[in-house]
Amino acid sequence: MHPRLKGRGPAVKLDLALEGFALLFMFSMIFGGAAHIVLARSSTSWMWLVGAAAFMLGGIVASEIFFGNASVEELQPFIGGLAVDESMLGGLALGLPVVLVVWYLARHDWLRRPTAS
Repeated sequence: MHPRLKGRGPAVKLDLALEGFALLFMFSMIFGGAAHIVLARSSTSWMWLVGAAAFMLGGIVASEIFFGNASVEELQPFIGGLAVDESMLGGLALGLPVVLVVWYLARHDWLRRPTAS
């Protein structure tokens, strides 16, 4: 055990079980669907997929990399190898900027599209 982790309780292992992955996938689809509904008129038809993928990646990085060495007591709730609160924050931290950049680029491109005469 690492010297800094002594006396902190059992450390979280870097393993994402099917239950944790399914939970993060569900939240990713909800975020992607919400992004698509909110920005549907002025964005690409793939906005749901972009938002869901960015949220999923941010959630995995936050849960498994940034908070992977924290103890189980520090990370509550902890479901299926997923630090739920931290993964939701990580998903939002990456998902929102990515969705906004894609929305801006799609809207900007739409405004510059030539019109038929």
